[in-house]
Amino acid sequence: MARPVYIVDGSRTPFLKARSGPGPFTPVDLAVQCGRPLLARQPFAPDAFDQVILGCVNVIADEMNPARVAALRLGMGERMVAFTVQINCGSGMQSIDTGYRYIREGNADLILAGGAEALSHAPLVWPQNGVRWFAGLAMAKGPLAKLAAFAKARPAFFKPVIGLERGLTDPITDLNMGQTAEKVGYLFGITRLQADAYASESHKRLARAQENGWLKGEVETAFDRKGKFYDHDDGVRPDSSADKLAMLKPVFERPWGQVTAGNSSQITDGASWVILASEEAVAKHKLTPKAVILDSQWSALDPSIMGLGPVLSSHDLLKRNNMTIHDIETWELNEAFATQVLGCLAAWKDEQFCREVLGLDGAAGEIDHAKLNVDGGAISLGHPVGTSGNRIVLHLVNAMKRLGTRRGIATECIGGGLGGAMLIETV
Repeated sequence: MARPVYIVDGSRTPFLKARSGPGPFTPVDLAVQCGRPLLARQPFAPDAFDQVILGCVNVIADEMNPARVAALRLGMGERMVAFTVQINCGSGMQSIDTGYRYIREGNADLILAGGAEALSHAPLVWPQNGVRWFAGLAMAKGPLAKLAAFAKARPAFFKPVIGLERGLTDPITDLNMGQTAEKVGYLFGITRLQADAYASESHKRLARAQENGWLKGEVETAFDRKGKFYDHDDGVRPDSSADKLAMLKPVFERPWGQVTAGNSSQITDGASWVILASEEAVAKHKLTPKAVILDSQWSALDPSIMGLGPVLSSHDLLKRNNMTIHDIETWELNEAFATQVLGCLAAWKDEQFCREVLGLDGAAGEIDHAKLNVDGGAISLGHPVGTSGNRIVLHLVNAMKRLGTRRGIATECIGGGLGGAMLIETV
């Protein structure tokens, strides 16, 4: 029989907006910053875990297999098995899903699952013709040959490509993620006013959560090597409004597009961890579970409309558990783009879409905005891609405990045409 899997604790760093140049922390730095206080408050030693799983998309060259590097820096011992997982924006949730399945099937009892991403450290990449020129120069033998090879240099060879820009472009459709959001918005008639209003509300909800101290048990203060500290998500704009956002120009489809920098998720650095435990581990270490993972689901669709991934994955998850969207009291739907979130909400209400794509007799129904992303999301927080899936699960658990709700779903769209969803129940 499948064993229950509990979420007993978790923490994250503040999400820090990428500005000019690399930020103060690498992915492993971030994982260590929120991992140390998390492990320090547990009633068991750091080496009591069976394994460490970390989601990370943009792994930097100095931190190959960041899960292992983080585990060693966290003092978890040389014998700690640690590995890194990558499924684009779903990587942080994939770490939880993988750990959940290990424990459910009896192969582990205690797992540290997380996500870490420092988008400000994304590399600059030489263009291919420049790489070939460097290779020719290196292979040239003798002074004359090297001089001849050097003479073939062209200015374009020395213009680097922003690695993040290419990483956020789908190689099959050749659409960047913003363009896929434009397509979703077009298909469901999402207006610029609706997108800007949603984005403004995200900022206001995060500001309210910060003011009321609702994130204090979740966000750990991070300290850089110069002694500066970071204690809050710094991309929030409490004075945001739809009128102010309306002044921004479209980024991806000029001049008529709906997606702007103001109604998109922010490029951000951050890390998050959750501790997963079996019933045996809970009893052995006298832990107090916060929630139990009931089920999880990955689904796939056309990459050009990847933003609708949450609709498919959540539907498949609910169907398997004999539920409807009305059985879910709290939702975390990662805010990659406002038009993408609103497109998902519109899809659930669209009879034709639900019949043809989800196989329902009619519309799935409407999700009350009061139940969705109650403390803001990636538009105000930021979206460190390898981390966000972990953060939405962690925050869903904490939000449900605060609100007194029982069942929740954390779900996200994933570049490449995927969606992930996790069904959580509070204990």
